[in-house]
Amino acid sequence: MADAPAKPVINLDDVPLRDNGHGEAFQAKIGSFGHMIGSTGIGCMLHVVEPGKKAFPFHAHHAIHELFVILEGEGEYRLGDQTHKVRANDVLAAPTGGPESAHQIINTGDKPLKYLGISTSVGTEVVEYPDSNKFAVLSRFDWSNPGAGGVRFVGRTDASLDYWDGEDG
Repeated sequence: MADAPAKPVINLDDVPLRDNGHGEAFQAKIGSFGHMIGSTGIGCMLHVVEPGKKAFPFHAHHAIHELFVILEGEGEYRLGDQTHKVRANDVLAAPTGGPESAHQIINTGDKPLKYLGISTSVGTEVVEYPDSNKFAVLSRFDWSNPGAGGVRFVGRTDASLDYWDGEDG
């Protein structure tokens, strides 16, 4: 049995944050902490997004169910082909599926947008990115420790190999 966490409680002010971003559009401070308090079936991540920025690209999970709780600030929630205004104390659902359930939170306010992302934990996941026409496959991959192994592949469906490619008859 795995060691129990030192304490099954954490204050959000004590969650270690790391920079996460790309280019001008994607910039956030994020901190995954569910595992730190002993959660094994549900993950939780704190996001702090500056005005005009997004934490992640528009994406849809095939296996992970997500729920977001807006703690501070305001923004927009893209879900499929709809956009919803969000503010502190709003709760957002992000069900599994394809492009119809793709989602993204954008800070449209003038103050930092702070929210929790709560999700189921799975060993294997497929993620679609409709805006960039790509997908990712992950299995036994830990984003907090990418060097630990597992599988992470990002590609495009139009570059797929034949099932038998590279196999000798």
